Amino acid sequence: MGEYRKPENQEDLNTNFEQIHPLMDATMAYYASARCLYCYDAPCIEACPSGIDIPLFIRQIRTGNLPGAARTIYNSNYFGHICGKVCPTEVLCEGACVYTEQDVEPVEIGALQTYACDHAIRHDIRLYDLPEANGKNVAVIGAGPTGIACACELRLLGYDVDVFEAKAHPSGLALHGTAPYKITNEEVLDEVAWLQRQFGFRTHYGKRITPPDLRKMESEYDAIFLGIGLGHTRMPPVEGTDLPGCEGAITFIERVKLDPLSAYPGDRVVVVGGGNTAMDAASESARLGARSVTLVYRRSRAEMNAYDFEYDLVKQAGVEPLFHYTPLRILGEDKVTGVELARTHIVDGKLSVMDDQRMTIPCDAVIMATGQSKQTGYFADLDIHVDSKGRIVVNALGQTSNQKYFAGGDAVNGGAEVVNAAAEGKIAARGIHASLAEAE
Repeated sequence: MGEYRKPENQEDLNTNFEQIHPLMDATMAYYASARCLYCYDAPCIEACPSGIDIPLFIRQIRTGNLPGAARTIYNSNYFGHICGKVCPTEVLCEGACVYTEQDVEPVEIGALQTYACDHAIRHDIRLYDLPEANGKNVAVIGAGPTGIACACELRLLGYDVDVFEAKAHPSGLALHGTAPYKITNEEVLDEVAWLQRQFGFRTHYGKRITPPDLRKMESEYDAIFLGIGLGHTRMPPVEGTDLPGCEGAITFIERVKLDPLSAYPGDRVVVVGGGNTAMDAASESARLGARSVTLVYRRSRAEMNAYDFEYDLVKQAGVEPLFHYTPLRILGEDKVTGVELARTHIVDGKLSVMDDQRMTIPCDAVIMATGQSKQTGYFADLDIHVDSKGRIVVNALGQTSNQKYFAGGDAVNGGAEVVNAAAEGKIAARGIHASLAEAE
């Protein structure tokens, strides 16, 4: 393998984790925006979960109205810069571009979106004037995309807003769980800081809010929004997952984001999973200098949940895929030394393990990308209903079974994109406004 050497300094990191979507300059944006046909019935708008008027903001870029373009974007999606870089545009807006029907490269919508938003952030352009306070307050639990989006919309509606975040930084998985080659920490934090200056919501970091805390907050706030996301990686029931060297993908990716020079996983790495998180963990392991990275998935390539472009990034990084295998146990005494796998096949549409066909891969690290646990225990004493998959049940307004509480993001959708979380936070803010107005 050896596609990348182990980084020893920031310069090495910048090389290994070079941005796959670098920022456009003015000339690039001018010519890219000129390609748009400004469709009247634009399929790109329909494909965007937040409903951004894409032809309008591209026309505004083309005519030099960058503040107007940024406002068009932020009117629909408060994480315009971040989503421009991390959204799977290949399967959303750009995937719906009419050019694709002619086998022509689509308009670079994501890059143009980032370009306009970056201009507003770097020049600290004020796009919004806040209304007078309406005398009501809302607590937002979680400073991820859905919580911040909810806070921004609530401030535009005149509410006083306190955002409580357990971690020391905002933006949830947008900061802690997004691969460094997609977006830098600085870009994420700069957008949130700009939003805070725009909308003036208060943030309280290092504040882990418990259910008893929430019960107390019920008498202190007019409404409470839950944007708490999902839990840690759900480990499979196999022996050895507690060994040093075996960790969940969410934990590993967070280490890479916050302290990449100390996140080296080992010379030989096995990543288990077939989703986009598994792709990130495998690609990041390779970019940190691992000599070999093996991606193990229990089904076929066609059955993987990962997007095609994510899998292509993994292949480009030199990762070796191994399909139709599943881990039986993690080997080692004081630390991971290998993983024993069994062959799998499909019987009557169900996965079956062939215990008589086994193989062992020596390795220094095993990273499990096997899904995140739901935080169902958190809601047990709050009269908040969850469905059979552990997701919070909400109505069209984002309101839970406990009328005091609203929710959005991964805790509701089970794990989706940043753009989905931002859209749901905005919907819930409007739901809070409608609900409180009706109660007057």
